[in-house]
Amino acid sequence: MNDFDAKLQRLVDAALLEDVGEGDHSTLCCIPADAKGKAVLKIKQEGILAGVEVAEKIFRYRAPRALFSKHKSDGEAMHHGDVAFEVEAPVHTILQCERLVLNIMQRMSGIATLTKLYTDKLQGYKTQLLDTRKTTPNFRLLEKEAVRIGGGTNHRFGLYDMIMLKDNHIDYCGGIEQAIERAIDYVERYKPNLKIEVETRSLEDVQKVVKAGLGKVHRVMLDNFMPADIGDAVTFIAGRFETEASGGITLDTIQQYAETGVDYVSVGGLIHQAKSLDLSLKAVIF
Repeated sequence: MNDFDAKLQRLVDAALLEDVGEGDHSTLCCIPADAKGKAVLKIKQEGILAGVEVAEKIFRYRAPRALFSKHKSDGEAMHHGDVAFEVEAPVHTILQCERLVLNIMQRMSGIATLTKLYTDKLQGYKTQLLDTRKTTPNFRLLEKEAVRIGGGTNHRFGLYDMIMLKDNHIDYCGGIEQAIERAIDYVERYKPNLKIEVETRSLEDVQKVVKAGLGKVHRVMLDNFMPADIGDAVTFIAGRFETEASGGITLDTIQQYAETGVDYVSVGGLIHQAKSLDLSLKAVIF
C-alpha cells in the first residue's frame, strides 16, 4: 500500500466510524445482510469531476469484490445528466458508503473546478498555481488531491516537509537574518534535504534574504506585494531563488501577477472558497 492509500484508509476508517457508529440501523432494519445491489453516480451540475478514483477505493475497502465501472475520469469536464460511475456491491456497503463518497466527491469536484478556472488564466505564462495549508482539518489529503486534479500544484503538505519562515517566525526570532541563520544550521544538523522558504513583506526584506540566504534558501515568498513590486523583486532576485507571490490573489488579478515572471502564485481560496458541486448516488432497480 502506497503512502496516499495508507492515509486514505485512515481517513475513511475515521469518517465511517463517525457516521456509522454502533451500526447503520436504517439499513439493518430493512435490508437483508446478503442483499446485493447496483448504484450509479449521477452528475447534476457542470464542472470538473474529481474523486472517482477515491470512490472506487472506498467501495473496495469495504467490499473487495465490488464491481466498479467508470464512465468518466478525474479531471474530465462534467455536465448535468452525465453518469460518472456504476458500482455493484452488497447493499449494506453501498448505503453505508453513499454519504461519505458523495461528500468527498462533491467537495473535491468543487475544488477542482475552481482550480481549473485559475489555471486557465495562467495559460501561456511560466507561473504555476500553488495551494496552501488553509485546508479542512483531517481532509487535507483529498483537498490537495483535488487541486492537483484541477491542474494546480501542491505546495508543502504540512509543517514537516519544508521550512517556511513566515512573519511570525521572523518576528519571534528577532529578524530575517537570525531566522535564516538558525534555519540553515538546523537543516545542516538534522535534515539536509529540507528546503527553506522565507516570507518577505518589502523589497528591503528581499534584499536581506538574498544577502543572508544565497545558496541556502530555496524560495522567496513575496507576501501582499502589488504586481509592480513583484516585478521589481523578481528582477532583483534574477533567478537566484524561486519566487512565490502570495496574499489576496484572485481570478481577476492572477494574470497581472503572472505577467511579472514570478515562478509561483499561491491561492488559499482554491480550497477554502470552493463550493461543493451537486452529485447523487442512486439505486438501480432491475
